[in-house]
Amino acid sequence: MNIRDGVLNINKPQGITSFDVVAKVKKVTRVKKVGHAGTLDPEASGVLLICLGKATRIVPFLMDATKEYRATLHLGITTDTLDSTGKIVQRTEKITTTEEEIREAVSSFTGEIEQIPPMFSALWHQGRRLYELAREGVEVERKPRKIIIHRLTILSYDPPYLTFEVTCSKGTYIRSLCADIGQKLGVGGHMSWLQRLKVGDMSIEQAIPFEVLDQKGAAEILAAKITPADKVLKFLPAVQIRSWAKRAALHGVPLSDRQVILDHPEQLRKGDLVRGYDSEGRFIGIFEALVDLSGLRQQQPQAEPLQDGCLQAEPPQTSQEELWFKPKRLL
Repeated sequence: MNIRDGVLNINKPQGITSFDVVAKVKKVTRVKKVGHAGTLDPEASGVLLICLGKATRIVPFLMDATKEYRATLHLGITTDTLDSTGKIVQRTEKITTTEEEIREAVSSFTGEIEQIPPMFSALWHQGRRLYELAREGVEVERKPRKIIIHRLTILSYDPPYLTFEVTCSKGTYIRSLCADIGQKLGVGGHMSWLQRLKVGDMSIEQAIPFEVLDQKGAAEILAAKITPADKVLKFLPAVQIRSWAKRAALHGVPLSDRQVILDHPEQLRKGDLVRGYDSEGRFIGIFEALVDLSGLRQQQPQAEPLQDGCLQAEPPQTSQEELWFKPKRLL
């Protein structure tokens, strides 16, 4: 069975890299263009979205999606990498932290907060990756970045181990979150275990076990499990592009209010992204809102203009038109 375009939700095990998963999928499916939508470190497990063919064009938008993790914080031991692979740089012998103190500390890390990225990360600094500098013993100043912790729930506390679940925005480092909580408690700490539970609407319950890739008939199994690109992006609102405006959209021309049908424009603000569909329901790409639509009431859907039973050419422009969307990524 031929697999061309779409997204696979793979449950990556510990001990292998995200690139190992990409290479395995490429070998099984024989698709040349394959990539992942957000690295998981070798010691982490869980949801790894693998994009094939044209779906690789949506990778940046999947990386922007909200994510959910389950992690364990080992209190009392701080490492240079902020996880269990690093060298111990600080140790607190006796952990007397109470559950009440932990709950109070954890509550201060919800909502919009600032986080300093770790030195052992893939971020760039003057043409080099931070982890390259860190391995040479070089530490550079990193500017705090705003992130959003939507939810942080304590699952268990068995000193010195604290296990929690977190739902967070893009750019959140769970290693840094663990270290920051440990520092807040005055005992230090590092992330000893991590599992990604969800990316957007794709959850670990739906994920394909990595072992399936070694089974006989793996290609057929993957073909049955592959998800169309737009279905993986269902956390984005949808907009219908009128038939006579489709050609302009496919050529990168911004669309006016009369060229689209949108059920709830009041939910969109300038810069928000939407999924764009043609009049027959085919997904054609991702579009960006050019104006703040939050003050508008529901747009009244209008039937496609007809002339003698055929679709009309584009109606004449009016001075009242306002550009609402521009193509961001076409598929």
